[in-house]
Amino acid sequence: MKYRRLDKEELKELEQEFIQFLASNTVTADDWVKLKAENPEKAEQLIDIFSDIVFDKILANVTYLEHRQPNNLRAYYCKEDKMFMLGFLIEGESDIDLSKNESPEVMLQQMQQSGAQLKVFKGEKEYQKERGQELFELMQQGALISKDGAMFKTLNQVIQG
Repeated sequence: MKYRRLDKEELKELEQEFIQFLASNTVTADDWVKLKAENPEKAEQLIDIFSDIVFDKILANVTYLEHRQPNNLRAYYCKEDKMFMLGFLIEGESDIDLSKNESPEVMLQQMQQSGAQLKVFKGEKEYQKERGQELFELMQQGALISKDGAMFKTLNQVIQG
């Protein structure tokens, strides 16, 4: 298994897709009931395969990720062959909480008004593993998918001056 097994709630949300997956593997509804009862290991394997397919599809479409912590924010731009990271760290005491779901503009305004000391960092790296696995690992550590990449784009503008 490349990622993790979908939990019961996730499987319920993807019930129609799972039914199509089973059908494409010539497993009827009756066969599925019988398989779960008589060969639960095989049923679990099918769920594992389906889970990997779901995560592969999701991760293939990821372009931007964000990882927010109270005093640290990292935004990622995930290309096919490598990943770019921009971020900043609030050094010292501050009332600013970067983990709140504020827009990039609001967060920058709060930082300017607070006079907080910021450490800005950036980097890039080629994937050491399969792209999807590296993105999945970042997500397991708390990174979330960003649909529009607004945080990365704003940080890029700020860092570029």
